[in-house]
Amino acid sequence: MKSLSPSLRWLFFPWLAVVISPVVGSDPIAFTPTQMERWPTRSFEGETDYRLTEKDGERVLQARANGQASALYLEREIDLTQTPYLKWCWQVDRVYPGLDETTKAGDDYPGRVYVAHKTGLLPWQVQSVNYVWSSTQAPGTAWTNAFTDRAQLLALQGGDAKVGEWVAEVRDVREDYQRLFGEKYDHIDGVAIMSDGDNAGGDATAWFTGLTFSADATPPTCPSP
Repeated sequence: MKSLSPSLRWLFFPWLAVVISPVVGSDPIAFTPTQMERWPTRSFEGETDYRLTEKDGERVLQARANGQASALYLEREIDLTQTPYLKWCWQVDRVYPGLDETTKAGDDYPGRVYVAHKTGLLPWQVQSVNYVWSSTQAPGTAWTNAFTDRAQLLALQGGDAKVGEWVAEVRDVREDYQRLFGEKYDHIDGVAIMSDGDNAGGDATAWFTGLTFSADATPPTCPSP
């Protein structure tokens, strides 16, 4: 698949001029690993290897990037007034030491989950929040993507302290948009997962499961070794 230009790559993905039916109600919106593996792919540089696998007794989604970068994404309007909390479990096998992740050359992450909100009809009128497993930034650190100020990154894990462990995440997406963009949106228009290593040639594997939008902040139950 043709790669996107650097100026567009982290706007999340090129949005099509389609009508997306809103999701209403406060019931959890859960995506199984099998469903996520079937999401459309957006390639930035080569193809990250996404596949289903058994790990710690459960079926999970594995993502391996060895110098590649592509995302699995779903275009879907999700009502954040009803289900504001995004939850998931993830694990990585390594980080990329020595990267300056605030630069274009260092914009690689063994694992990331991100959401997008459309601010207009044009492809670049999108604001995305990227939740990343950072190699060098401390957990809780936020910064603007080196390619575009329409993408903000937030390190949930940092360094190798929890490499090889399952980690449960819970994020209030509305509050994160308020913190990072100064806007508390009522909905998002899409969600994606990714493992990438194209800028610095990194090789890492991540595993994902339990991706859910929910009305409550109860952490998900991760696989147990």
